[in-house]
Amino acid sequence: GGIIITLVGGNPLLAYKGMIEGSLGSKKALSETAVWATPYIFAGLAVALAFKGGLFNIGAEGQLAVGAVFSALIGYALPGWLGFDLPTIIHLPLAIIVGMLTGGIWAGIVGALKAYTGGHEVINTIMMNYIALNTTSFLLNGIMKDHSPNNVSARTPLIAESARIPAIFEDGLLRVHWGFVLALLIAFLIWWLLNKTTLGFEIRTVGLNPDAAQYAGINVKRT
Repeated sequence: GGIIITLVGGNPLLAYKGMIEGSLGSKKALSETAVWATPYIFAGLAVALAFKGGLFNIGAEGQLAVGAVFSALIGYALPGWLGFDLPTIIHLPLAIIVGMLTGGIWAGIVGALKAYTGGHEVINTIMMNYIALNTTSFLLNGIMKDHSPNNVSARTPLIAESARIPAIFEDGLLRVHWGFVLALLIAFLIWWLLNKTTLGFEIRTVGLNPDAAQYAGINVKRT
């Protein structure tokens, strides 16, 4: 990268200095970096866990989009469907769980095709990405779009306060929220799952050699 910047007449040191200052140079920068990193941590874990099982999950983008749209749907529409507001202790976990389930089901389609038909997960997850992204775009520009006069973008109505992950700091100046902490906890949980549990051992064994895993009595299709 530095070579390319130099070739086009720029100063790579200034470029990298700006990148570091912009991401880590202040409390505000650190907060924004954490906010933007949070969904990427979850998506990276989705790819890493599958990779340990010998699968190349190229569909994290589509799975994230599907999960996010359904999580948002629960976040803004559920109180209207029920006719009353929900407490945060119910509404927030419900929105998160629905997002997890729908993203998981979307990924599970490819998993089932791999296990029972031998369909290659790289090709299928790439194709499922296109379906997911175009479907969510259709929804966000259609029946799920915020039709308030001031909105011109493809987005849902605002999520209810009861379904929002709260910010860590209450001063209102920093946006970093408890979702970032949750992402770090899940990263630790995935490490523990893979290295300290029977299921993790089975996943790693299937990833290294599915034939040997099958011979050892591990259910490769289920894994």
